[in-house]
Amino acid sequence: MRKKDCFYLGTIVGKFSYKGEVLIKLDTDDPESLLSKESVFVEVHKELIPFFIERSNLQKAIMWRVKFEGIDTEEKAKALINAEVFLPLTELPELEDDQFYYHEVIGFQMNDKDFGEIGKLKDIYDHTPQPIFVIDHQGKDVLVPINDDLIDKLDKTNKTIDLNLPEGLIDLYI
Repeated sequence: MRKKDCFYLGTIVGKFSYKGEVLIKLDTDDPESLLSKESVFVEVHKELIPFFIERSNLQKAIMWRVKFEGIDTEEKAKALINAEVFLPLTELPELEDDQFYYHEVIGFQMNDKDFGEIGKLKDIYDHTPQPIFVIDHQGKDVLVPINDDLIDKLDKTNKTIDLNLPEGLIDLYI
């Protein structure tokens, strides 16, 4: 499995017991859906390796306690700490037409109501307190916070996102 064909689920942040259980800090809106998963991919030495789940349960809202097959000691569990966990993109639930996953809008044409064509969406910074669109405008990055109030229209067919940005925001970058 290639990383580009997967989405980030969380990071193994600790071991739970002496029997090899680990705690995964989740980055998902629906942690309950994970309880039925049979496997996940764990990044080990820059490779995604399938790990099969013997049992799991949720610890608080964002922590998932997992017992992987073959991980049966504290030492083996400790070796996985800080490893990132992924699932295939095919396991993402379908969204409404006005919703999107970040990975699916990269490359979309970004337009502003007043400015016109801004440029292509080249990246999304989502490891910040406020997710941000990174738009390439003639070789310069224009950073726009992702906020429902700023998005007028999402057109998945034509691969465009129309924005209604505050006056002067784009001028800060160009």
